[in-house]
Amino acid sequence: MEIFGSTFDDSVFLEARDRVCVSLSSYNAKLCEPEWFCDNAALDTEDSLEKQKVYKFRGDLAMKQGNYQEALEAYSSCLEWIADNNLTIRRDVLEGMARSCTKLGQRDKALELANVLSKEASNTCHLTSLLLLKVSIYQHFGAIRSKMMSLQQLCSLLPFNPWHWFNLGQMCLHLLESKTTTVLCESARELNVGEAEEQQEEAADLDEDTIWLKACTCFVRTRLLLRILRQQQCSFVLQRSESTLQTTDEAIQRLSPKEKTLQALTEVMSEDLIPEKMREDYQDGESLASVCVQSFRDRWWNKILLNGVLETDAEGSWKTGWK
Repeated sequence: MEIFGSTFDDSVFLEARDRVCVSLSSYNAKLCEPEWFCDNAALDTEDSLEKQKVYKFRGDLAMKQGNYQEALEAYSSCLEWIADNNLTIRRDVLEGMARSCTKLGQRDKALELANVLSKEASNTCHLTSLLLLKVSIYQHFGAIRSKMMSLQQLCSLLPFNPWHWFNLGQMCLHLLESKTTTVLCESARELNVGEAEEQQEEAADLDEDTIWLKACTCFVRTRLLLRILRQQQCSFVLQRSESTLQTTDEAIQRLSPKEKTLQALTEVMSEDLIPEKMREDYQDGESLASVCVQSFRDRWWNKILLNGVLETDAEGSWKTGWK
């Protein structure tokens, strides 16, 4: 009776055959001079892919150097040579064109390009890039309500990303400190044509008290998220989180909410901060068809305001010490 594993194939003990050495042809790497794509000779080719690369590199370089008109022209030329199935480069070029138009003051064209990207978005990465693009466009043209809407959408799409919450809180705090909240009461003409009615309603109630409360909410959420994430961080990443935590604490002190208000906000904004959920929900690259994103109002704002969650003072105000 043989014990399992006690026998071996005879081939194991045979001498190894001489390996046949196959002579491979030498590989000569292509050497390119710095900024080779700027030479007119780089376009002397019938290869559409090469032309695409040349125009794309020219656009990127011009954008980096601040030559936005030149960048826009290069990106526009590149777009003509992109294959229909090369969606990644197409989106990159369209975004470059939108940012160039923004720098050139061409607001309508920039928003038109952003709208094209919106129609072609197929996953959360695409939508995140689109919203960040919109934030930069609205920031450049002073469209405050639209910028706030885009930041709120980012917070709803990626609820466990502390930096979007921090940016939204910083924006609200800046509005309060610069005394520019009155601009939010102007007409909704700054909103991009085609915005959903629900989004316009969310942007409508932006009086000073609401902005103050929204600032407190965002900084509380930022603090909660950073305290969780810093346990897994080190080096310069941890340093950045610690610095942002300090800035966040200072902002909350500046806003000086009541203790009960702060406690109520903390309870509402920490309800979904469950480790398992934070790992699995809203993963980057997830198909938009499988993502159900609640609006900022439905997910957090209504909970805060529901049934008078926040205790007011004798004058009916939430705030204390804010000037």
